[in-house]
Amino acid sequence: MMWPFTKKGVSGFSWNSTAEQVTHGVDATGASSGIGAETTRVLALRGANVIMGVRNMVAAKDVKETILKDIPSAKLDAIELDLSSLDSVKKFASEFKSSGRPLNILINNAGIMACPFKLSKDNIELQFATNHIGHFLLTNLLLDTMKKTTRESKKEGRIVNVASEAHRFAYSEGIRFDKINDESSYNNWRAYGQSKLANILHANQLTKHFKEDGVNITANSLHPGTIVTNLFRHNNAVNGLISVVGKLVMKNVQQGAATTCYVALHPQVKGVSGEYFSDSNVYKTTPHGKDDDLAKKLWDFSVNLVKQK
Repeated sequence: MMWPFTKKGVSGFSWNSTAEQVTHGVDATGASSGIGAETTRVLALRGANVIMGVRNMVAAKDVKETILKDIPSAKLDAIELDLSSLDSVKKFASEFKSSGRPLNILINNAGIMACPFKLSKDNIELQFATNHIGHFLLTNLLLDTMKKTTRESKKEGRIVNVASEAHRFAYSEGIRFDKINDESSYNNWRAYGQSKLANILHANQLTKHFKEDGVNITANSLHPGTIVTNLFRHNNAVNGLISVVGKLVMKNVQQGAATTCYVALHPQVKGVSGEYFSDSNVYKTTPHGKDDDLAKKLWDFSVNLVKQK
């Protein structure tokens, strides 16, 4: 009997493929928990020099030590980064740029899920601030470095936004531009969906800019799969259910990091941009996820929001 999720897609990979499997034979020469840590491990395994942007530097040290035990040749560093704080994002970007390091691949992976209503340090609803605005600013601040790297290395640059199938449950209008901070109409899951839809639209608008500018960088988004991680910590009922049935129907961390590693490294994805992936294959998004006007509006809204802070 074959489980439906073991059926391979066009890429040759499926729901249960692992990050190591989808990067087998890939040479990538030239994060602190869950799939971020596994993505870091596999990128290092394939020869990439990985810089982890992490909020918890103690956890990052543990991840680094664990990976080095397994892969003594791994090239790993960590720089402090809190995506919910624009000052922290600016400090990280400044530190990275002053190091003179090249940047071929940027993986926007941080996220919080379905938390109670709260404002960030910059007075932006916390899920939108962390999952979208922080990544939006980080990407913009590092773009010149990526462009320089692609010119000098003659290698394609890749930006990977870790979104979610939860984008299907965003508010009916997609992005609530006039109600981002409206606590009275806040719904924790719809706000999460909104932030994940923003990840998709961000990658799509980046793609448009890169094509217009003739830049050799791609931008894609993806759903990693429903994974047993600490993202569910804000929902006790869901957390309890996951601990009971999670191992039967949810991906493990190795499988959860697969699509991220596939989109970041695999030769099959060369030249592919503005797509949404799931199970290491191109996947359909919602009409909102393909709405060019919504993507442009979100871009302008995000630029203005960051300028005001």
